[in-house]
Amino acid sequence: MFKGHQSFIFESKPVILASAAAAGPFEGQGPLAKDIDLIHDDIWLGQNSFEKAEKLLLEEAAEKALEKAGINKYDVGMFISGDLMNQIISSSFAARTIGIPYLGIFGACSSSMEGLAIAASYVDGQKVKYVLTGASSHNSTAEKQFRYPNEYGAQKPPTSQWTVTGAGACLLSTHGKGPKITAATIGRIVDMGISDPFNMGAAMAPAAVDTIEAHFRDMGIEPDYYDIIVTGDLGAVGHKIALDKLIESGVRLPEKSFGDCGMMIYGKDQQVFAGGSGCACSAVVVYGHLLNRMRNGEIRKMLAVATGALHSPLSYQQKESIPCIAHAVAIEM
Repeated sequence: MFKGHQSFIFESKPVILASAAAAGPFEGQGPLAKDIDLIHDDIWLGQNSFEKAEKLLLEEAAEKALEKAGINKYDVGMFISGDLMNQIISSSFAARTIGIPYLGIFGACSSSMEGLAIAASYVDGQKVKYVLTGASSHNSTAEKQFRYPNEYGAQKPPTSQWTVTGAGACLLSTHGKGPKITAATIGRIVDMGISDPFNMGAAMAPAAVDTIEAHFRDMGIEPDYYDIIVTGDLGAVGHKIALDKLIESGVRLPEKSFGDCGMMIYGKDQQVFAGGSGCACSAVVVYGHLLNRMRNGEIRKMLAVATGALHSPLSYQQKESIPCIAHAVAIEM
């Protein structure tokens, strides 16, 4: 049911039967390692290219989610996935292996929640019984495409972020036990004229604020309704901007309940500049760590707001600014 201007209420409350996360060695050294199902000790994953390694991460996360749910992939009606690569090749090539009817999406780093919202819509509408959704990124593939290959050793400013090497997948159903998706707010494009690919947090923060405000307005609820509100990958720079802008707008979030996946996935001793980023940032943290906390009873209500910068190497070369978006999904036990 459509509510307000940008939100949907899922009356049947689609159930997250299972979720899984896979990641690289650097992520495995972080504070959330215990909530990552598969951790590799090699960023190549035994492949001959980083792109193939990223594809394999997504395949593993999807297969693990199905295994944890005890569901045969041939019973799943749809696989929805996105990533950062040109023509979303990581998702499309993984879908070739997985063999489930496929919808490819591109929301940049917002793809995890975009996919989850779309999947919930199909399940809520009784179109399919099971929907699998996922997202992936790889530090070396993203740096090569959007900035400079890591092998170049290019210097980066403090505002830059570290793209997460990993993938997350989530299986939704019309029935069963687990966290339930109750609502979603679809974001609008917000472009503040920032064109620096090394300052994604500042570029995306206004989009996160716009979607959070829209969610509260459409749903008619107060900020303290949720135990935790988490953005996708604003990092330390973008998180501070978002918090300040929300206060300016009269939205006061309890600071301890307003988090960011990019600030959670790595430890303070890991040199990641302003924090983590990438499609896998929110996918690994939400589908791994935060959903595990919900299942353990530590969190009852969560609003996950994945953020994305919708630029490309071509738009950057043409000196375009960076259009940004954020999608929010409400998850409750």
